[in-house]
Amino acid sequence: MAATMKDIANRTGLGLATISKYLNGGNVREKNRIAIEAAIRELDFTVNEVARGLKTRHTRTIGIVIPELSNVFITSVISAMEDILRQRGYGVLVCDSRTDPVLEQQAVQFLLNKRVDGIVVMPVSGDGASILPAIQMEIPVVLIDRLVEALDGQVDSVSVDNFRASYDSIDYLIQQGHQRIGIIAGPKGIYTSRQRLAGYRAAMERHHLPVSESMIHFSDYTLQGGYHAAEEFLACAPEATALFVTNYEMTLGTMLLFNEMGIKIPDQVSVIGFDNLELARIVNPKLTIVEQPIRELGIRTAEILLERFAKPEEAEKRSKVVLSTSLQLGNSVKKIVSSNGDRGKEI
Repeated sequence: MAATMKDIANRTGLGLATISKYLNGGNVREKNRIAIEAAIRELDFTVNEVARGLKTRHTRTIGIVIPELSNVFITSVISAMEDILRQRGYGVLVCDSRTDPVLEQQAVQFLLNKRVDGIVVMPVSGDGASILPAIQMEIPVVLIDRLVEALDGQVDSVSVDNFRASYDSIDYLIQQGHQRIGIIAGPKGIYTSRQRLAGYRAAMERHHLPVSESMIHFSDYTLQGGYHAAEEFLACAPEATALFVTNYEMTLGTMLLFNEMGIKIPDQVSVIGFDNLELARIVNPKLTIVEQPIRELGIRTAEILLERFAKPEEAEKRSKVVLSTSLQLGNSVKKIVSSNGDRGKEI
């Protein structure tokens, strides 16, 4: 016979109210939580999620809407988020919008129909229209990585300081003597892309260097997109000495093209890429990389959701978490030695 809450009560000596509170996501004393979880394991206790959902109106399910399931950065964030949620008895439903605002809207509605307790979105639509139905239903929503200005104050968010990540990268290249610096940015309408491009422009202007549009190239955050954008960069800006690529997949695409064309890094072009993942570390020469706190992004997102569930009375208090990145130095940036006060001229 399957174990019941009464069996857990008998095993732990705790009241049914405390056990019920724990099983429904509420906060209990740490020693009680440990005792309940031990009893659950020993008794092989399982919850009838359907029955509980009908009774409590909670399904203990989180919906996640992402733009590309094949994106390694995104799946790494989801993995960290799921680790925390699973520990608290929550499952996840992941929907891939294929970077299509219409599919994103359909995904959000699908998750609402499944009566998820909360939704995490890495949005592709710039106006946040697809997320409004969840907000109107008072479902907790957390934006991750990408913000939507129109929803400011209506949802929680967890992101990195994209402006500073880009600014610091360009500033480092300039300190190494580079003046003619290109950038491969993401889609024009995406928040992260706009912020990284703004950081690039600010660093160039801070050092009184001209910003040439021939140095700026946009892509779609994919490997193939990075490959083609790097082709355009080489064709439009042959005088460039350095290139900043603003996401992981586009960095790999750029490196693939450079390898095929026999372009030597950093002798011919210095490169700074994005995301310090395993494949980036085995590239020769080792890349200088902007490292995002990927695991922390997922953990903080999960923690915000759990806090919303535990304290629904504080729903009006919105969190806007901005995490810092770091520049991990490799061997892909060449120092250009100045001569006679002429910075940026190689000797």
